[in-house]
Amino acid sequence: MNSIISHDEKSLVTLDKIEQLEGHFLDMPQVDCPVVHHFAPGIYIREVTIPADTFSIGHYQKCEHLNVMLTGRVTMIGEDGRPHEVTAPAIFTSKPGRKIGYIHETMRWLNIYPTAETDVEKLEETYLHKSQTWEEHQAASESLLLVSMHVDQSDYQEALKDLGVTEELVRAQSENEADQIPFPLGSYKCKVSPSRIEGKGLFATGNLEAGEVIAPARIDGKRTPAGRYTNHGKVPNARMVMSDRGDIYLVALRPIAGCAGGNDGEEITIDYRQAVEETLKSLERK
Repeated sequence: MNSIISHDEKSLVTLDKIEQLEGHFLDMPQVDCPVVHHFAPGIYIREVTIPADTFSIGHYQKCEHLNVMLTGRVTMIGEDGRPHEVTAPAIFTSKPGRKIGYIHETMRWLNIYPTAETDVEKLEETYLHKSQTWEEHQAASESLLLVSMHVDQSDYQEALKDLGVTEELVRAQSENEADQIPFPLGSYKCKVSPSRIEGKGLFATGNLEAGEVIAPARIDGKRTPAGRYTNHGKVPNARMVMSDRGDIYLVALRPIAGCAGGNDGEEITIDYRQAVEETLKSLERK
């Protein structure tokens, strides 16, 4: 078993205690760590920004991959179990494992993976392992949001009544894959994840400003993940907006928080009444 040596090299912490240390850190306030997902032909780039004066324990990386540190300075634990400092700009290939470090100066870090996949949930399953401690902490945190979840679910039922449709019909339309497409190549501050409201939802990973375009939702009559998975909220933080050519985009109504620590940001929600109205306008244009 390798050792982690503290910065003063006086105290030893074995790697099997990392998860225990993670548990203590997860109980503390988490700093903003916005994540942006970049997609190009055959490449996925996961960009994370971590502020200065932050201690960071990353998720376990399953595969050897290229890393690019664009800005910042960090003291990290090396493969020999000893701390070493990395200062931007830096490019290197890392082995599978967990990165642990103290960020001295705000750091922008790129993990680069060779893949044509654009589903972030699948990408995380492929390349990252999230510890049992993290999973248990997530479950405990979600139980505290049951009240707001109930409010959104109740208003969803009211929205269905207002629209004159059944839940079964909406579900069948949602699961119909005939009109679904992946996100176009580009950069996104969102991902699909399990939702407390219903099934899966769309979550912010990077901080979004009011009026910012989050993602295309419908292109040439086809639904992207934003068009399929964005859930209903009684007080939505986003809305659907039709472009001049009849496509529909998901746009933030207010600032929406992205990732904090290793946690996803806010779930992005819309009012289905407004979304259906905008969709019908779009279909009339086609």
